[in-house]
Amino acid sequence: MASYKALYERKYRTLVGTGFDQKTDKKVKVIIDRLKTAFDRQKSHADLKRKDIKYSVGQKVFLKVSPWKKVLRFGKKRKLSPRFIEPYEVLECVGPVAYRLALPPELARIHNVFHVSMLRRYRSNLSHAIALEAIEVQPELTYVEKPIKIFTREVKELRNKRIPSVKVLGRHCNMEEAT
Repeated sequence: MASYKALYERKYRTLVGTGFDQKTDKKVKVIIDRLKTAFDRQKSHADLKRKDIKYSVGQKVFLKVSPWKKVLRFGKKRKLSPRFIEPYEVLECVGPVAYRLALPPELARIHNVFHVSMLRRYRSNLSHAIALEAIEVQPELTYVEKPIKIFTREVKELRNKRIPSVKVLGRHCNMEEAT
């Protein structure tokens, strides 16, 4: 029994005419064609920006933690919380877009298989590493940066404020790192 008949205890009556069904069929086909055209246009634009990301076993990747901000804190809250944490090694490719990572024991309560959207490639750059002997690290893991040259002095004037700024070169910095 049809649901309409069960509810109202009578048969559903349609407007039956000679051209009514044909007109509605034509309009439905036009609507479906236009929806397909719009869908294809949107898909072609989306495919231009889409790229397949592949990681190999043994490669290092950063792990995105922003979806977990209410569950895991990772030291800082809200704006200052890191978006990606430490580089972890890829252990295996579980599926076309899923990878198993080698997580440390403190993250043991998290499942170690992640979607490719949660990962970002780690590119190591040895120029970012500084030798500990070169910067004279103190026992409490601090160091003192001593300025050696002042490049420029400026005073920015706002409506009712004057903000002085100075560009200084530190002892262990090159010209691009002057602040």
